[in-house]
Amino acid sequence: MSKKDNEAMERVRSYMEQQNRPYSVNDIFMNLHKDIGKTAVQKVLDQLVSSGKLREKSYGKQKVYVYDQSHFPSFDENKLKEMDNEIAELNESVKEKEKLTTEVEAKLRGLNSSLTTEEAMKKVAELEEEISTLQNKLSNLQSTTQDLVSKEEKEKIEGESENMNKMWRKRKRMAMDILDAILEGYPKPKKVLLEEIGVETDEDVGVVLKKV
Repeated sequence: MSKKDNEAMERVRSYMEQQNRPYSVNDIFMNLHKDIGKTAVQKVLDQLVSSGKLREKSYGKQKVYVYDQSHFPSFDENKLKEMDNEIAELNESVKEKEKLTTEVEAKLRGLNSSLTTEEAMKKVAELEEEISTLQNKLSNLQSTTQDLVSKEEKEKIEGESENMNKMWRKRKRMAMDILDAILEGYPKPKKVLLEEIGVETDEDVGVVLKKV
């Protein structure tokens, strides 16, 4: 037998031993990436069957080959049970990892769909500026001498004041929500963040919103 034939036989034998599952000649030919001709594969299989390395089973015109199990050492039942337990534990671990992965992916999708830190900080600045404008307007209205306005004007002003107060609270809540979103990924305390972006809260300037 030539060196090439020996190499082909050893490769097929080694492959069948490692896989330890039934294959047809075409399966083996394809699985070995056609490195060995189909005719050569069939010849090697016949020789391996003759030498007792492989067993052959016919299904109609189709022949299937499998490595002779007598060449493998016998299994210890206790060892098999240990392996089954280990497999069960690994499967459970995989399920936990898959669950964790799903949760992380969901959180990532949420973060990707939310404002970036730069966008959120810009939005906070805009809301704070608007709040400041409303605050000044409200202060001006409150400081107006009551005797200079009619009852109708007073009621109108009070209505506008109430609406502005509600809007103020709404905008403040939006600003705080955005700040809280930034803080989830911000490594420093909230007070430091407010100082860095130049935001003053109502408490900082001693403003108390009117209760509604």
